[in-house]
Amino acid sequence: MGMSEKPGLLDHRLWAGKAFDGAWQTTLSGERNVTEPATGQVLGTVGIASAADMQAAIGRAAQAQAAWAATGPRERAAVFHRAASMFEQHFDELALHIARETGGILPKGQHEVREAITLCHLAAGLPLQAQGQVLPSTPGRLSIARRVPHGVVGVISPFNFPLILGLRSVAPALALGNAVVLKPDTRTPVSGGFMMARVFEEAGLPKGLLQVVPGDAEAGEALVVDARVPMIAFTGSPTVGRRIGALAGQHLKKVSLELGGANNLIILEDADLDAAASAAAFGAWFHQGQICMASNRILVHESIAEAILQRLVGKAAHLPVGDGASGQVALGPMIDAKQLQRFDSVIKDSVAQGATLEAGGTHEGLRYKPTVLSGVKPGVRSFDEEPFGPVANLVTFRTDDEAVQLANTSQGGLAAAVISPNVGRALALGQRLRAGMVHINDQTVNDECTNPFGGPGLGGNGSSVGGPADIDEYTQWQWITVKDTVPAFPF
Repeated sequence: MGMSEKPGLLDHRLWAGKAFDGAWQTTLSGERNVTEPATGQVLGTVGIASAADMQAAIGRAAQAQAAWAATGPRERAAVFHRAASMFEQHFDELALHIARETGGILPKGQHEVREAITLCHLAAGLPLQAQGQVLPSTPGRLSIARRVPHGVVGVISPFNFPLILGLRSVAPALALGNAVVLKPDTRTPVSGGFMMARVFEEAGLPKGLLQVVPGDAEAGEALVVDARVPMIAFTGSPTVGRRIGALAGQHLKKVSLELGGANNLIILEDADLDAAASAAAFGAWFHQGQICMASNRILVHESIAEAILQRLVGKAAHLPVGDGASGQVALGPMIDAKQLQRFDSVIKDSVAQGATLEAGGTHEGLRYKPTVLSGVKPGVRSFDEEPFGPVANLVTFRTDDEAVQLANTSQGGLAAAVISPNVGRALALGQRLRAGMVHINDQTVNDECTNPFGGPGLGGNGSSVGGPADIDEYTQWQWITVKDTVPAFPF
């Protein structure tokens, strides 16, 4: 190592077969290799938790939480400023690892680390905000409503943007006095788990407060049903989200779901064609379409549909697909064969149901070519389902009312966008869309960490995380009253 090089933060020997329990002492019941999607290379080995392993992790977290909640706000805030500094110091190492483990392009890995730095700084501010209010009450009684931590928060994070989508719950939950048990996706356990563990370990987070425990459904279900975990934050598929929501409801615990659903990008007839096609291509194909707010449906006014189609077909033919970490391609591989096969079946079924394959629809290994379907409409699988792959689904409309009707033909979505130089018209249309986030003259893939992120229905049951939503999400109200003396009662 040269004198100017920083020592690496990631050492796979630490977590080979282990959980993060504040140190690296707990051996898990199973083991599994982590494979780089682009090359098939084994990046390392991680432990896989059983239900008993998960229950033990919950116990460790619960034991550590009370002292942390009693820690002064400045001391808690300082941990997150130091964590941000660790992400900054190891930026290149962490960004490259994320690109390799997720199959993303290097700028996507860099984006995740930049957002992680911001998320840590935002979390550092939470302990120093007002934690409640004085309420009006009768004379002689002090009435206070304060925000208190839940206790232990369970976080189950996905494979696509594992650092951001784990840390956006882990950081605020910890900062507000909770302990956290994090179960990352087993396909991205380092980017979605152990990377955070190493950062917070170096930042001085007290031992036991963050437990990182990779596992499958058995471990996830143990986390969701345990009475010592009053809140679950889950990001992932609607199918699993429904299961978690049902289990959480049975056990009377709070649940924050961020799922996906249908995201609509509407292009009006007066749009700049080149700019609109570029936005649509990015929204549909960035990170191989494996984004909860990807532009699943591209609704185009019929008068410009052919022009937009030809531009997208041209882009699909020329965008290179390959090893995202190489810095030479626009699209990387799908995360694994199971995900690719599901997406490929969506494309094939959609064509059988009447859509026209205009570009793509083929793959080499996990590298799926950017795909364009025209003639997509309700009843076609790629319209009705979230494809979660690199497809631009073109849907035509004649009037604004028809565009709204088509866009709202779903069980809810996270994001929507409208492109038109007539901002007033676009905004009026956008406000009629059933989505948690609406962007005028942009595509649907947007998040700034300071905004409430969520949506109705399949978007995530109406819950939001981020920005002004975090204190509401990761704490609960407690009402306190104080009198000088006990009053006389008539009993």
